Amino acid sequence: MATTADISRGMIIKLDGSLYSVVEFGENKTARAAAKVWAKLKGVDNARSIEKTWNSGDSIHPVRVERKNYQFLYKDDSGYNFMDVETFEQFALQEAMIDAPQFLKDGQEVTMLINTETEQPMSVELPDKIVLLVTYSEPGLRGDTATRTLKPATVETGATVNVPLFVNEGEFIRVNTKTGEYVERVK
Repeated sequence: MATTADISRGMIIKLDGSLYSVVEFGENKTARAAAKVWAKLKGVDNARSIEKTWNSGDSIHPVRVERKNYQFLYKDDSGYNFMDVETFEQFALQEAMIDAPQFLKDGQEVTMLINTETEQPMSVELPDKIVLLVTYSEPGLRGDTATRTLKPATVETGATVNVPLFVNEGEFIRVNTKTGEYVERVK
């Protein structure tokens, strides 16, 4: 059994029958009272985000998670279909289990978190930054590069990303999948 001293960022714990990932944590110490450990938790099997406080030394229930590489194949009525790159086993997952489904493209490598107790997939994480082709964008005007003005652009997956005025249709851009923001133009 683990205690609050074992909490780390990214750890997945079982709390009230649900699974949560630790986003941030810390400890509050006062002169008179016992130390408290707090954590911001993001739901793995639900869409909730909560904050939880324990007394220092309380027991927690970590869940062992395995990270495996999968390849995105296609989307159909059953959901998003992924294939294990080692065993060629396929899974169909719902959109709620994927971090940024609007940036998924066919053949893309992703990381799937699998609960080792139940052997069931818990969530899918895309790489932090991916390269996408701009399929539609209004043309930028010459000389409009001095300000940090942004315009909407549609990328090959159908998602809309705000890009600087100098980015044109047919160019490749790097996008941050966590925030959905433009990072840089790729040559």
